[in-house]
Amino acid sequence: MNDQPYDVVVVGGGNAALCAALSARERGASVLVLERAPEDKRGGNSAFTGGGFRIVHHGADDIRKIVPDLTDEEIARTDFGQYTAEDYLDDLGRITQYYVDPDLAETIVRNSTDTVHWMRERGVKFMPNYGRQAYNVNGRFKFFGGVVIYANGGGRGLIDLLYKAADKHGITVRCRTQARHLVCGSNGVDGVRVVGNGVEDVIRARAVVLASGGFEANREMRTRYLGPGWDMAKVRGTRYNTGDGIQMALDIGAQSYGQWSGCHSVAWERYAPDFGDVEHPHAGYRHSYPFGIMVNADGRRFVDEGADFRNYTYARYGRVVLQQPGSFAWQIFDQQAKPLLRDEYKLRGATKVTANTLEELADRMQDVHGRNFLETVRQFNAAVRRDVPFDPNVRDGRCTVGLEVNKSNWANPIEVAPFEAYSVGCGITFTFGGLKIDTRTHVLDMEDAAIPGLYAAGELVGGLYYFNYPGSTGLMAGSVFGRIAGREAAAHAAR
Repeated sequence: MNDQPYDVVVVGGGNAALCAALSARERGASVLVLERAPEDKRGGNSAFTGGGFRIVHHGADDIRKIVPDLTDEEIARTDFGQYTAEDYLDDLGRITQYYVDPDLAETIVRNSTDTVHWMRERGVKFMPNYGRQAYNVNGRFKFFGGVVIYANGGGRGLIDLLYKAADKHGITVRCRTQARHLVCGSNGVDGVRVVGNGVEDVIRARAVVLASGGFEANREMRTRYLGPGWDMAKVRGTRYNTGDGIQMALDIGAQSYGQWSGCHSVAWERYAPDFGDVEHPHAGYRHSYPFGIMVNADGRRFVDEGADFRNYTYARYGRVVLQQPGSFAWQIFDQQAKPLLRDEYKLRGATKVTANTLEELADRMQDVHGRNFLETVRQFNAAVRRDVPFDPNVRDGRCTVGLEVNKSNWANPIEVAPFEAYSVGCGITFTFGGLKIDTRTHVLDMEDAAIPGLYAAGELVGGLYYFNYPGSTGLMAGSVFGRIAGREAAAHAAR
């Protein structure tokens, strides 16, 4: 047992955990980070992300402060738009059907821009998210969906830079160490019981920050809380997020919170491995569906592919795919859409068929009802409002009319050969249920009282997302609450 306590022990090794560690350290605390994964797989789900951050901004001047390398030419050909605090709050409310905890939402929004500047001062470099969040139309880029910046190098680049900062500031990191239980004393939480390399140990701490992710990599918990069939979902990210931090807190009386039956899940490569590959974290993405159609095994469309920007629909469409016969679907594109397909469609490993006729395509999609599929495409093509111009940068209103499931935007007929089809299943990213915290990240008990010495940040925080998720909010929320948790934990340790 380590009898000389650290001021702050952080359980977890992703973005939220490292922001907490850096924040505590800058306030003079001695900090230990416990990362369950080996060093080459450290970083939790953060390492698997695209690195996007959803922030409040008011145009090019604000973005240039975050990305000072932007050239005058880039600014001249880019419409960054603006994303106000009101826009952000509206999106968080609308996307979650207004179940989001309003105080937590306000905390994320009001701290978003300042937190990104704080991260930049600690070595994280940000870039404008051309391509994924802005298309080139007539020589000009227009950003959509509220996400303008991402960490250079994506999620893996973000994690590498945060660990570099942790090392620079004297933060101790212990990999291959799984936290199992919280240790409580007369003043609240004062340690963590861990297992590292098969050896049990107790690490004393004056404060503990939990930032070890949700339970998406735990098949049993997925099935228990999300429901039947979720044991079959692929895990997009790390295999180490098995709900340990949540369970540790519940065991000492913490209050569960949020939508425990909900999760972030996407259309994902149907035959992907059971867990993500941090070396190729985006290989399974299939997120260009707004520019084509999706059909199930019966050959029928089952979802409005153009209901909104991808950022606002992708995190709930995985569940919809899982609910289809056989828990799979096919995404169909023609040559009009091909230039808009994201890069992951070009990577090796995609389950893909191509054909010069729709009849041939139907034959090659061997697990789809061919006659129904051809009828679906015929009806879809006839229903497209061809008089409305197509524009991928806005909700263009180019829709279908008269179908049982209409497409609201970006409806192009499937008619220009060769045709392509990609098979998708469900990939789960993270779970929505977790722990209840206040705006200072104290973990709360069943009576809404703070558990002394215990704080939480990241994906194990409940109350943020219900039914759906606005893209690039996860890293932002993790950074905001991680920074607050580190500050609060250091202050508690000092007392």
